[in-house]
Amino acid sequence: MSSEPKLEGLRVLVVEDEMMVSMLIEDMLSDLGCTIIGPASRLEEAIDLANKAELDCAVLDVNLGGQPIFPVADLLRQRGAPFAFATGYGDAGLRDVDRGSPVLQKPFREGDLARVLGQLRPRS
Repeated sequence: MSSEPKLEGLRVLVVEDEMMVSMLIEDMLSDLGCTIIGPASRLEEAIDLANKAELDCAVLDVNLGGQPIFPVADLLRQRGAPFAFATGYGDAGLRDVDRGSPVLQKPFREGDLARVLGQLRPRS
């Protein structure tokens, strides 16, 4: 038996502006059995998906082409949708309100992503 959390069918919004990183995250999510929402590479499309998409959780790159992701984090928080930040800077670049949110330290591995998604997934 695997100790990995059950993630099959989890709908995950991916917000990442680096194409290769986005593709890597998508591959990891597919391997874990998740459904990928997006990905969004620009703040405007991320806001649109955060407002409209049916999702369970999100993985948010902290910096999208020089724009902070915080408006998307605020929208998801209002919707009650859990999220994790993905960044190379740890929690150093987060606002006070975001401290304590899960952070995926780039570069991360599939096991790291699975662990964080296990924390984010809705409890049934």
